[in-house]
This record gives sequence, C-alpha cells and structure tokens, in this order.
Amino acid sequence: MMSNLTTKLALKKMGIPSNAFNFGGNSNSNPRNAGDSSQPGLDEASNNEKSWPAWMQVKNLPLTVQPWLTPAPTTVPVAELPKAGDLAPIDRDRRLAFGNGRRVLVVFLRCVGCAFAQKTFLALRAIANRYAGVLTCIAISHSSEAATAKWLDMLGGAWNVQLIIDEERATYAAWGLGLGSTWYVLNPATQVASWKVEGWLGQKVATAVKKSEDIEKKAQAIQARRAGKKGNAGLESPAEEQTEDGPTTTMGNKWQQAGAWAVNQRGTIVWGGRTKSADEIMDLDAAVRALGF
Repeated sequence: MMSNLTTKLALKKMGIPSNAFNFGGNSNSNPRNAGDSSQPGLDEASNNEKSWPAWMQVKNLPLTVQPWLTPAPTTVPVAELPKAGDLAPIDRDRRLAFGNGRRVLVVFLRCVGCAFAQKTFLALRAIANRYAGVLTCIAISHSSEAATAKWLDMLGGAWNVQLIIDEERATYAAWGLGLGSTWYVLNPATQVASWKVEGWLGQKVATAVKKSEDIEKKAQAIQARRAGKKGNAGLESPAEEQTEDGPTTTMGNKWQQAGAWAVNQRGTIVWGGRTKSADEIMDLDAAVRALGF
C-alpha cells in the first residue's frame, strides 16, 4: 500500500512520513480490492511481540501515526444507516436529543487535524452563526477532548456549535458509521484531493497535546516527590493509559467514516447520509434548505 507514489505524497501532505509503516521484515499481505469492505490497519502483532524493540510497540508510536492503525471495535454494533423519513436514532448514552420543536443539524467528523474535517466544521460553524437561536448545530468528534479542544483553538473556537466527544464511537455506530475500507480512505481521487487541500493540522495538534501531557507529568512528578512518593507510578499520560493492544484514541482514527443529518422539529430525518469517501465535503447548505430555512 505504501509503495504507491500518490499515497506517499498524500501522507507527506498530512505530516505522516512515507516510511512510517515500514517496520522492517518481509510483507506478505495481499492487496485489497476496491470493493473490499474489511476493516483496514496494520497486521496484528505476532505472539513474540514482547521481543520487539520498544519503539515498535503500538503505545510508543507517534500520535500522528496512531490514527492510521485499526482501532478497537466499538462497544455497540454498527446500526443500519438512517435515511430521510426515518426517526432519528437513539444512541446508547442518549447524548443526542431531537424533537420538541427543535431543528437540528448534526455532523459526525473525521479525526482532528484532518483538512476535510476542518472544511466541514467551518461550514457548520458558519451555518450555526447564521441561524443562531433557530437551528441547533452539533459536531461530534471521536478524538479526545484535549485534542479536539486544541484543534478548535487553532480554528478560532466552536462559537455556536455544540460539541460532543465520542471516543468510544458508540454514537457514530448508532448512526450507521463504522470503519471505511481501504478504497474509502486511499482511493486515487481522495489521495489527489488530500494533496491539494490546505488545513492539515494533525502534527500541530499532536505536538500541542504531547506538550501539555509532558507539562502535566512533570507537575505530577514534582508533587509526588514533595509528598515523599517514589517514582512516577500512576502518572502515565492519557495516551499511556490506553491498552497496549491497540492504538490510542487521542487523535481519533483515519478509517472512521463521517456523515451528517438534518432532523426536523418532530425528530424525523429530512436529509443526510454517510460520506462516500474520506475527502467528501457534504453540502450542509442543502441540509439547511431541507429544514425549511
């Protein structure tokens, strides 16, 4: 997969070294077909993973590489994709509420730092400001709260957009959004688009998050020493608290599908769906028109 020139160029544009996944050894994986719907990611670690160098362990990979790895399964099954005319799905934790006379535009974002997520969010924010008080605009991020906050700061803030953090991707699953195929993320058109578009902030977000974590760890270490404690036990950063068997959720995941829906005053979907590819920017103005504005 990394041997493709356009893929290397696209990864370079996103701040990912083209050799980021070159861990040495022979590769015996078969190429995926365009229609392959299986979940992508690096091959599972072998049974002798403990013998690998420390830098090769998942938890020690850079935050900018982690989003390319296959994430842990969602805690709830991925539901059928809702369509116009359906009642808005009810997520497990009931974080989204519809009806009661409210018109709602809800957008499920790709990972923070993604230029396509940035364009989508900025379009949503402009709509939220234009229809403040009469239209509820919600953005859902599956990146961590810290990373999402850093990203939004770089974009000038959320303004009138309500933010929901869904690191478990349970709300995504309730709305039929799972992991995309290799074609969904790395098809030629998407790679060309990723090279041309501006706004890849993944490296800046990751650097800011890591800096904040380092400052917090140092402060905790000083506090522990003052308290007479030995070592830094229990002072792991949020990324280190993740399971060693999978990537962190700090920066989200590149394979997560995105989508958007418009829901009317009765809680019925009147517009929306899933993006056809990772680079698609959905027409949110069409959603506004469908809601009667």
